[in-house]
Amino acid sequence: MKIAILGGTGPQGSGLAKRFALAGIDVVIGSRDGERAAEKAQALQESIAAASTATTGTISGTDTIAATSAAGEFVIISVPWAAHHATLDAIRPLLRDKIVIDIVVPLAENNPKAVAMPPEGSATESAQALLGDDYAVVGALHNVSAVTLNNLEQSINCDILVCGNQLEAKNKVIALLDNLGVQSYNAGLAESARCIEAITPILIRLNISKAVPFSHAGIRICPPDH
Repeated sequence: MKIAILGGTGPQGSGLAKRFALAGIDVVIGSRDGERAAEKAQALQESIAAASTATTGTISGTDTIAATSAAGEFVIISVPWAAHHATLDAIRPLLRDKIVIDIVVPLAENNPKAVAMPPEGSATESAQALLGDDYAVVGALHNVSAVTLNNLEQSINCDILVCGNQLEAKNKVIALLDNLGVQSYNAGLAESARCIEAITPILIRLNISKAVPFSHAGIRICPPDH
C-alpha cells in the first residue's frame, strides 16, 4: 500500500507521514515544489529511523501531480485552506478511482480561533462539490494536533470522526486509520463536517488558553460510566 499526502511538507502532513510510515505503510508526500518535497521526505525518513528500529514504510517526496499518480487508493489533502480548491482542481483527473481524505479546516484568515465556512458548508462538502458526487470524498483527522502527530513518543490522544456520503469509502478510511492505533467513528454524511471542522478552532482556543492546564488536546468519545 502507498498513500499520498498532499501538503505533506507542512506540520500536519509531516506528522501523518511519519505515523503511517511507522505503521509500515509507504507514503509519498506531494508539494508544488517537488524538490522541496523530496528533501522533506528524506528528513522525515531519517527521523523515523531514529525513532524506531522496526521495519517501517518508506517516505518519498515529489510534486503534487506525481504524488497523486503514485498513490494506491488513498490521497490525503493536507494543504492550507487557501490552496484547497486549486489543489483539488489540478489533480481531479487523477482521482477517479481513489478515495480523497480531506483533513482541511477553513480557519478564518489571521484568526485560527474561528472558521470561515465556504458556501457549501464545510471544506469536505466543498471538495465533494468541486469533484462531483461520483468521487469518493471522506472528511477525517480534522481535530488532531500537529504537535501530537509529530511527537512519536506519544500515542495519538484522541478519537477520529469520519464523515462522507459513501459508506464503503468511509469504512475503508476507518480501516486505514486503525493502523495509527486510534478509534475512529462514522459520524455521518459529509454535512457532518460542518460541526466537526468547527471543533478545531475551539480546540485551538483551549490549547492556547492560560486558563487551561494542558495543550495539544483532541476530542474523545467516552461511554457512560454506569
